[in-house]
Amino acid sequence: MRLLRQVLESFRFAWQALRSNLLRTTLSLLGVTVGIFAIIAVFTLVDSLERNIRGSLNFLGSNVIYVQKWPFEFSGEYRWWKYFQWPEPTYKDYRALAERLENARAVAAMSGRDGITVKRANSSISARILGVTYEYNQTSEVAVEQGRYFTPQEQEGARNVVIIGYEIGETLFPGQDPIGQTVKIGGLNFVVIGVQEKRGTGLVEFSRIPPDRRCIIPYGTYAKLFQSFNPSITIVVKGYEQDEGLQDLEGEIRGLMRSRRSLKPAQDDNFAINRPEAIVKAIGGIFAVLSLAGWVIGSFSILVGGFGIANIMFVSVKERTNIIGIQKSLGAKNYFILFQFLFEAVLLSLVGGLVGIFLVYLLSFVQLGSLDIQLSIGNIMLGLGVSSIIGVISGILPAFTAARMDPVIAIRAK
Repeated sequence: MRLLRQVLESFRFAWQALRSNLLRTTLSLLGVTVGIFAIIAVFTLVDSLERNIRGSLNFLGSNVIYVQKWPFEFSGEYRWWKYFQWPEPTYKDYRALAERLENARAVAAMSGRDGITVKRANSSISARILGVTYEYNQTSEVAVEQGRYFTPQEQEGARNVVIIGYEIGETLFPGQDPIGQTVKIGGLNFVVIGVQEKRGTGLVEFSRIPPDRRCIIPYGTYAKLFQSFNPSITIVVKGYEQDEGLQDLEGEIRGLMRSRRSLKPAQDDNFAINRPEAIVKAIGGIFAVLSLAGWVIGSFSILVGGFGIANIMFVSVKERTNIIGIQKSLGAKNYFILFQFLFEAVLLSLVGGLVGIFLVYLLSFVQLGSLDIQLSIGNIMLGLGVSSIIGVISGILPAFTAARMDPVIAIRAK
């Protein structure tokens, strides 16, 4: 109890010292403020970017593998002239994988086309039409806000049903319920059975058409309308959670595809096995560089701020030498004097850190297009932690110097 009382007394002395020298305090914490602002601002922007990009990629699904013609490559030379000669995956490839894959949870086929006009009465909108098999909602995210997903019977019968995007519903059916209504796609009437949730525009998109202007129709219907001359598809394979890294699934897909295309052991694959994680991993490298840049920039400012705090603390010790002598002569212990000055340094640094964090919080109200900036609790704690460490490092030597003063010599000081 006595120790706690002495600690609180040390804190009170530190607070009074800071208040009595407000201008000096303000100038001292500027370096820490700028440093913490630089670090936490970069970390907050990086976290917000990563969250936005991951949200943009949610529709690709998790634990999935895409079998396509063109591979995802983010390093080295992209050998497009080689990939150009590869054959496109076909619906027969999809059927073969769906029937023979043992490590797959679900297998779906999809294909899309941009710039297709969707009409209703005198209103129209340019959209992306996505033709998918029934299993698509098991491999990728299809968030239906109103209505339903299509049934196996609608898929097998190639019915003219459509799940429209949020913006299409707002444009063609303002103030109305679109479910059960009819729209025209490619000259044919389609019955609206569902409306997708509003997604907005993400930082990463694979089409020039925004997500809210996309329509999903059964693959059989799509093939009749748009695939007379180019029946290429993307095969989406969902794996099981227990298949770590989807290694078993990838090996099985590679074996079946090589067998279907009669590739000899010495021949390279003529198809691509792509993973959405490759995109996140490539972008993660950029995030790591940005985070490092934040630390470097912030460290210089914090270093300057730390020296400023240490300098002010030495001045403070010099100014209060006589008071230190009186305190010691009245029985104050060395740790009481040490805590008094150490708390002053930590408090000074914490105030600077809090101001820097507050500036980052104000930054979160700035509109940067589709980027939603959010200051996380983790980054707040990081800022406070770094501030506290800088305060301890900057104040330990001046506090130790004050604690070791001889009371007789200190009282005589002028």
